[in-house]
Amino acid sequence: MDINSYLLVGLVFALAVIFYLVLKLYRVREQISFIKDALEDLKRGNLNRRVLAQENDMTKQICYDINEIAISSQTQLIHQKQSEQAYKRLITSLSHDVKTPLASLVGYLEAIESNIVTGKEKDEYLHVAYEKSQHLKHFVENLFEWVKLDSGEQAFHFENTDLNELTRNIIADWVPVLESSNFEYEFTIPETEYTVRIDINAYTRILNNLLQNTITHSEGSKMTLQIVESRQKAKIVIADNGKGISSDNLPHIFERLYQCDHSRSAKGNGLGLAIAKELVAVHKGTITADSTPGKGTEFIISLPKAL
Repeated sequence: MDINSYLLVGLVFALAVIFYLVLKLYRVREQISFIKDALEDLKRGNLNRRVLAQENDMTKQICYDINEIAISSQTQLIHQKQSEQAYKRLITSLSHDVKTPLASLVGYLEAIESNIVTGKEKDEYLHVAYEKSQHLKHFVENLFEWVKLDSGEQAFHFENTDLNELTRNIIADWVPVLESSNFEYEFTIPETEYTVRIDINAYTRILNNLLQNTITHSEGSKMTLQIVESRQKAKIVIADNGKGISSDNLPHIFERLYQCDHSRSAKGNGLGLAIAKELVAVHKGTITADSTPGKGTEFIISLPKAL
């Protein structure tokens, strides 16, 4: 092959390379134009916009990064809207749960103060006023605790504690309440020591909320509490023989402010179970519920054993 042939081959190769680079440049220019349009679209608030890229595109990583930013921003916006809706529901709930019993409380006290009622009827009014004030106190306590949990301002003091002994001490205070509420009860707590790393006040609040929920909402006549131990974790099972929770409501009972005419939370403010779930999560545990309408409900708390 003579030198002219080599030159011809070299020229053809150079032209092929140039043609390839021109195509690449055209593709890059096209992609940059798409990226510019997408960024303008995202800037205007269209977070559904995505930039498509082929596997061999030089701008592939840039397109992926833009899409990831768009998805992240969209997720944050959804969470923000959900939070705004939740707080709107909170304000609505506050208005109802505070205004209604407060107006009723004021009415009973005004009747007593004005001597509209006397004697036995006055004592009855005082009793009702006391119950109304207790309801308000319970609601405000739940609200303040939820706000602290939601803002991350709740301080916890964890220490290694015997779960069985602590549970027995908490349950002992509930025996008179259960009896006065005409509830039969059965406690099955091992005598052996089982150590967990726990905030005593938070764990007490968890059990208190669940027991109060059972008494107030289950419409049952018997409550059982059982602790089941394993090498890795302990399960605290609280069950009742009440009306149960429908399959439609069951997945939502731990949601903040969830209320439904057919749910256990209908008589409350929808904060007790939500607080319990948050406090269990703080202990790196889980809480679930299982229920059969007409037969009862079972709450299961799992807490890890202290290492």
